[in-house]
Amino acid sequence: MRLNSHPSGRHFLQIPGPTNVPDRILRAMDHPTIDHRGPEFNALAKKILRSVRQIFQTKQPVIVFPASGTGAWEAALVNTLSPGDTVLMWETGHFASLWKKMADKIGIKAEFMGGDWRKPADPAAIEARLKEDTGHTIKAVCIVHNETSTGVVSDVNAIRRAIDSARHPALLLVDTISSLGSIDYRHDAWGVDVTVAGSQKGLMLPPGLSFNAVSEKAVAASKTSKMTRSFWSWDEMLASNANGWFPYTPATNMLYGLNEACDMLLEEGLDAVFARHARHAEATRAAVKAWDLEILCSDPKAYSGSLTAIVLPEGHDADALRKVALENFNLSLGQGLSKVAGKVFRIGHLGDFNDLMLMGTLSGVEMALGLAKVPHKSGGAQAALTYLRDTAPGAAH
Repeated sequence: MRLNSHPSGRHFLQIPGPTNVPDRILRAMDHPTIDHRGPEFNALAKKILRSVRQIFQTKQPVIVFPASGTGAWEAALVNTLSPGDTVLMWETGHFASLWKKMADKIGIKAEFMGGDWRKPADPAAIEARLKEDTGHTIKAVCIVHNETSTGVVSDVNAIRRAIDSARHPALLLVDTISSLGSIDYRHDAWGVDVTVAGSQKGLMLPPGLSFNAVSEKAVAASKTSKMTRSFWSWDEMLASNANGWFPYTPATNMLYGLNEACDMLLEEGLDAVFARHARHAEATRAAVKAWDLEILCSDPKAYSGSLTAIVLPEGHDADALRKVALENFNLSLGQGLSKVAGKVFRIGHLGDFNDLMLMGTLSGVEMALGLAKVPHKSGGAQAALTYLRDTAPGAAH
C-alpha cells in the first residue's frame, strides 16, 4: 500500500477495541441533538437506563459517565474507598497494572498478587490472603475479568465465593471493559459490588462512554468514603437518573448509539451473543494451533471469547508483522503492551462480527506471516474455515 494512497475495500479493524461500529448504531448517532432537559430525552434516558441493566444482568443501578473506561476505574475507586485504604489486585496483564498505578496515584495502597500474565487470578490464593487479613485492612478486591492485553479470563464467580469463604467484608470491583456484551457476565448473580465497563468493545460503540454498575453495598460504602470527588461522584448521578435525567450535560448522541446497541444485543439474545463470541474464539485458536504458534494464555479454561493473543517465535518482532499486515492487507492487529511488547500480537474477535469477517482477518494474518517470514505452518485459515463450516447453524450434526 503506497504511503498516502487510499486503500480500496474495508479496513479490517481487528484490534480488541475500539471495535467496528455497525451501521445501525452509526445511523442512530446521526441524529439532531435534542434538549437534554426536554421530554424526548427523558423518555430516551429512562429506556436506556432500564436496558443497560439487562446487559450487566443486574437489577441495580448502572451509572453512565461521558468518559473512557479509565474514568470508570477511577469512579469505582473514589466512590467506595478512603485515602490510605488497602485494595487487593491480581496482575493479569497491562490493564490490571494500569488500574494499580491509578490506585497508587490517588492515595490507595494497592497490593499486587500474581504476575506471569499467562494465567487468571487464583481464587484459592485470594481466599488465603484474605484469611490472613484478620483486621480487615483490605477494603476491596479488584479484578480484571477479561485482560485485554493477554486474552486471559478470570473466574469472577469463584473469586466471589473465595471472598465469602474467607468471611471477609471486602468489596468486589471488576473490570469488564473487554468482556461486557461478549463473554457471559452476571453482576447480581456473582455478587459483584462495582462493575466497570466502556462503550468501545462489546457494546459496539465508539469510545466515549463508561459505566459503573453498583450494588447496594457499594452505594452504602460511597456514603462513608472520604476520597475527594466531584465529577465522578455517584450521589448526584443516582438522584438524577432515578427520574430519567443527568446532573450535567450528557453525551446525547452517544446515548442514541447506546440505546441502539442495547436493542441489538437484546434482540440477538445475550446467550446467543456469548455463543457467537465463543465460536469465533475457538475458530481463531484452531487457526493458531494449525500455524503451530503459541497462545499467550496458558490455561485453556481461561481462554478469552473476545480476543486471542499470539506469541511469535523468538527473534521475530510482532510489531513488524503488524506493519506488514496493515501495509499489505489494510488489517489492523492489536499490539503487545509493556511486558509483552514486540513479543505478541492480538486478534480481536468481538463486537459486530461474523464468520466472513473472521475468515478475512485470519486469511490476512496467514498471508502476513508468510510475507514477514515468521516460521509457521500453512493451513490455519483452512482449519478455522472447516471449524466454522462444521459448527454453522445450518450444518448437519
